[in-house]
Amino acid sequence: MGRAFQNRKESMAKTAAAKTKVYSKYGREIYVCAKQGGVDPHGNLALRGLIERAKKDQVPSHVIDKALDKASGAGGEDFEPARYEGFGPGNAMVIVECLTDNPNRTIGDVRTCFTKTKSKLGTPGSVSHMFDHCAILSFQGSDEEAVLEALMEADVDVTDIENEDGHITVFAPHTEYAKAKQALIDAFGELDFETDEIQFLPQATTPVEGDDVALFEKLLDMLNDVDDVQNVYHSAELP
Repeated sequence: MGRAFQNRKESMAKTAAAKTKVYSKYGREIYVCAKQGGVDPHGNLALRGLIERAKKDQVPSHVIDKALDKASGAGGEDFEPARYEGFGPGNAMVIVECLTDNPNRTIGDVRTCFTKTKSKLGTPGSVSHMFDHCAILSFQGSDEEAVLEALMEADVDVTDIENEDGHITVFAPHTEYAKAKQALIDAFGELDFETDEIQFLPQATTPVEGDDVALFEKLLDMLNDVDDVQNVYHSAELP
């Protein structure tokens, strides 16, 4: 899992430079998360993690506050999640997560990205079965036995724990996110989570070579330029 997770982190780092897009995507995700689970971060662990992640990515407080204010009011925008799957250049698998208030517009925009990069948009489930939908929590530490014991005592279904360079990374099914995070906080106090999110990690990577490399990077760039796209996950192993 570690290598796939590292590939994902590097891919995200490339797209994080477009600050305005980052702010917009965080604002939308915070709004939806708060609308679904409540605007109090202490009672909504997913929101709490999202706000902490936004602050680490230097999203201004006014962007976060505006999203929370909108979520606490009646009405507002009606965003809903949408997920698209397909195959990119080099036959690497791609999952695109969106939040949209107009599904017809969004699927049209996503399809255009695939079409212009000689990629193929698939049907729901066409590639997601080849990914693990994981909760990932990482923090400074070295005692993985104590971490595993704390999670097992809380009856958390742990998939994997990695201990590398003074950092512990816990992988669990996405449905265990809140329980796993709460168990770690209960056992070790207020942790500074370096990673605190739910991701799709490929079960195997796909080497992408030659002309397909530039084409695949173009696909990622185009998708990340689409306002409704929140996250892009893929199995590509790029040089």
